[in-house]
Amino acid sequence: MSITRKWSAKQQRALEIMIRLKRIYPEASCTLNYSTPVQLLVATILSAQCTDSRVNQVTPALFARFPDASAIATSDLEELEKLIRSTGFYRNKAKNIQAACRTIVEKFGNEVPKRMELLLELPGVARKTANVVLANAYGINQGVTVDTHVKRLSYRLGLTEHTDPVRVERDLIRLLPQSDWENWSIRLIYHGREVCKARKPACYACVLADLCPSANLDSIPLAVNSNPELVGSATMNNGVVDDGK
Repeated sequence: MSITRKWSAKQQRALEIMIRLKRIYPEASCTLNYSTPVQLLVATILSAQCTDSRVNQVTPALFARFPDASAIATSDLEELEKLIRSTGFYRNKAKNIQAACRTIVEKFGNEVPKRMELLLELPGVARKTANVVLANAYGINQGVTVDTHVKRLSYRLGLTEHTDPVRVERDLIRLLPQSDWENWSIRLIYHGREVCKARKPACYACVLADLCPSANLDSIPLAVNSNPELVGSATMNNGVVDDGK
């Protein structure tokens, strides 16, 4: 098979995966709570090595005390650290958040930039955070957000041969319609949390199993294996797998 035909087949498979994910997770929105672009930026930085639910427990008090970039830029660093301590790596996060907000105030007129190259000038901001902010705060799909779930599932699904987030993003951009870039990531994150887990993927409950070169079909229970129509047909309820248990 030529490289062109091979890539076309991969693109068709990616589109079918996207269609199925849309069916399972019709509501794909950012799970971080925020009111302004700078609050989303801060929440996204806090979400590194931390769950969104934990971040959402921390940010109400944080944003009540420091609601905008100016307030965070002039905050007492020890107080800021105390407010975000439970998100982990709090000293480094506090330093980056404060430095990013100072840059926003001093260089960008107190407004979070709307351009990728400018967002990347902010301390603590890489492409993942920039993509989240652009897509969710401004409705600009300039790239594909690649977190640990997106990286893991994209590799397992055979959509990339890379593990470096920048190269994974580059492959996904070539495969997917631009309008779906951000929602693809959110849906893949949902699927990674609920079905395709890092240590023990539930291939028997996965609607993508027949499209996945990494699927362990031997793990499918006999009752399911004897009826191919049941493979990947575990019912979903609000994005949570219900496999009959």
